[in-house]
Amino acid sequence: MNRPRTALVVGGGAAGNAVTILLRRAGIAVDLVEAKEDWNATAGSGITLQGNALRVLRELGVWEQVEASGFGFGSVGITAPDGTVLHVQDDLRTGGDDLPATVGMQRPRLQRILIEAVRASGASVRLGTTAEILDQDADGVSVRLSDGTEGRYDLVVAADGLGSATRAAIGITDKPEPTGMAIWRVAAPRPAGVTRTDLAYGGPAYIAGYCPTSETTIYAYVVEANRDRASIPSESYADEMRRLTRHYGGHWPEITEHITDPAKVNYTWFDRMLVEGSWHRGRVVLVGDAAHCCPPTLAQGAALSLEDAWVLAQLLTSSGTWDDALFQAYHERRIARVRPVVEASVQIGQWQLDGVRNADVPGLMARTMTLLRELP
Repeated sequence: MNRPRTALVVGGGAAGNAVTILLRRAGIAVDLVEAKEDWNATAGSGITLQGNALRVLRELGVWEQVEASGFGFGSVGITAPDGTVLHVQDDLRTGGDDLPATVGMQRPRLQRILIEAVRASGASVRLGTTAEILDQDADGVSVRLSDGTEGRYDLVVAADGLGSATRAAIGITDKPEPTGMAIWRVAAPRPAGVTRTDLAYGGPAYIAGYCPTSETTIYAYVVEANRDRASIPSESYADEMRRLTRHYGGHWPEITEHITDPAKVNYTWFDRMLVEGSWHRGRVVLVGDAAHCCPPTLAQGAALSLEDAWVLAQLLTSSGTWDDALFQAYHERRIARVRPVVEASVQIGQWQLDGVRNADVPGLMARTMTLLRELP
C-alpha cells in the first residue's frame, strides 16, 4: 500500500485553515503549525465577506455556521460626510445567485468556526510553533520546527501571512510596501437602521465606513494618512479614533459614543504586495497574504486567500504528480485573478491620497467585482 501524502501548513489564518481542511478531506496527512498560542482566536474586529469568499466557505462545509453568525446584505451606500446618502449600488453576487452578495461578521467568530473545522478534519495542530529550517530535495522537504521536532513532508504550504518568514527562507525577496494610508477599526453595537456597508469619502479622514457583523454588532473604520506608530501611544487609540469620527453625521454620532476602550481599537497601516514571479520554490508554495496583499478598499483580502487555498487544493488532490508544472499552473491561474484586485484596491486609495475629485469609485468597484463572479 502506498503511504499517504504529507503536507506541512505553516500558518493558521484563513488560507492555512482552508487548505488544511481541503487536503485532509482528500486523505492527505496534514500538520498545521501556528505561531500564536491562541491561534488568533480573539484578534480583530470585523470582516466583510463577499460572495466569492462565501463560495469557498461553503466548499469547506462551514457556510451554515457563517450564515447563522453573520449579517447578510446586498448593497453598498456612498454617503457625504454629514451622512447624506449620495448613491446606493447593488452588490454583485460574486459567489453565485444562491449565496448572499455580502456577509459581515465578527472576525474572531469566523476564525473560531475555521478552527473547529480544522480540528474536526483530523489534522495535527501545534500552536506557538514555527518552521525554523527547511531543507528540501526533489522528493520533499525536511523541516525542523521551533519546538525542536523534525519532520519530513511531500509539501510545505506557506500560509504565514504578510511578513512570511517562509517566503524569505525560500529566497523570494518580495516584501509588502506601505501605500501611505492607515486604518482605525473598532467593534461597536449596531445602530438601528444599519443594514449594509456605508462609505463616506472625504471629511477629516479619507474614508469612513461601517459594516453590520450580526444582529447586534458592527465594525466601524476610518482611514487616514499613515503615521509613525511610535508617535501614537496605545492608550490614546480611542481618543484618536473619536477625533476623526466625531466629524461625521448619519449613524456616526451613535457609533462614536461607543469608541471608549483603547484596547478594543486597532490601528494598522495599509500595505500592498504581489509576488509576480513563481509562488513556489521546489516543494514549498505560497498562499494568501504570503503571496499577495492589498488595502481593504474592496474587502477582498480574505476572499483571495480562501480562493488560493481552494485552487491549490484542487490541483494537488487531482494530480498524481506534485511538480513545477502543477505549481506554475497554480500561479498562472491565481495571478491573473489577483492582480486586477490588488491594482483596483490600491487605485481607490490612491485617488483619495491624491485628492482626485469625481473619481469613479463605484464604477471601478463594479468592474472588479464582475471579474470575481467567474470561478477562480
